Amino acid sequence: MAAKKSLVFLGTPDVAARSLELLVNASKETDGDFEVKAVVTMPPAPQGRKKALTRSPVHVLADELDIPVMHPEKAKDPDFLDQLAALRPDLCVTAAYGNFLPTKFLSIPTYGTLNIHPSLLPLYRGAAPVQRCLENGDTKTGVSVVFTVLKMDAGPIVRQVEHELFGEERADELLMDMFELGTAQLLDALPSVWDGSVVRTNQDDEAATPAHKLSVEDAKLDLRVTNALQAHNRCRGFAIWPGLWISVQVGDAAPTRLKIISTRVLAQEPGSAHVTRELVGVREGKQSVLKVVCGDGSVLGLTQVQVPGKNVVDARSFVNGLRGQEIWWRETD
Repeated sequence: MAAKKSLVFLGTPDVAARSLELLVNASKETDGDFEVKAVVTMPPAPQGRKKALTRSPVHVLADELDIPVMHPEKAKDPDFLDQLAALRPDLCVTAAYGNFLPTKFLSIPTYGTLNIHPSLLPLYRGAAPVQRCLENGDTKTGVSVVFTVLKMDAGPIVRQVEHELFGEERADELLMDMFELGTAQLLDALPSVWDGSVVRTNQDDEAATPAHKLSVEDAKLDLRVTNALQAHNRCRGFAIWPGLWISVQVGDAAPTRLKIISTRVLAQEPGSAHVTRELVGVREGKQSVLKVVCGDGSVLGLTQVQVPGKNVVDARSFVNGLRGQEIWWRETD
């Protein structure tokens, strides 16, 4: 019986942990032809109010599975590269790892490095493909499995699958779906990688679009210039981080931020409602919403919101908490 190929997995967040889990499960099947020899992830980082050093989800899972873990600050660290070379991996697999892979890294695995990327490359190359796809209101997305090269997300495609979008998907759920789908596609491609018959399709660089990293500034919603559909799509795309907020004033109180957790588009056409900055609780079908008229007259419904220091509440609970006070949105600086 041929010796199993050795695989090193690189990833950090929960979606990557799911990919690792699926890979390990596949490796333990009777016909599994590889084994996960080691895991690479980002170093423990301070989290929470107490800033306690916390292992990444991939690190936690690897410890549970008794898989050796490496967590260099940078993938170019000489000691890390020496450790990786000593493992003599046949293949490396990356899934939302978070570190740039230098030439010395890419030269180590015998069969190269495969990356699971949640977009239809060359669309949305970069750090936030799913988030930017939802923000833009795309009607389809997908996942690509590509060989890693020095240029970000620009390597030849091994597998690519489309996924239809219906306008209500959120980044957290969609990301998990895409990484599960991508891992299945990667597993399907492995036999052809091992025997050298894998088909590599070069990307069209001229068709590439960027998926820029999110920032805290993305969370600020200016209703003067953002319509209801755009706001809804941003809420979907920024669900994991950084979220979405507007500045509001309740009665005579000082202005505060109102975080928007989930939304509905009540009227998409510009000028469909008299433009007012007052937020009003209304009943839409079986659900209560906080109706917001955007600057162009389109209407957004807030279904869940959160004020600083409080729990997430539905629109009805929020309106009840106002006790008859008026609330309206303000311009954001």
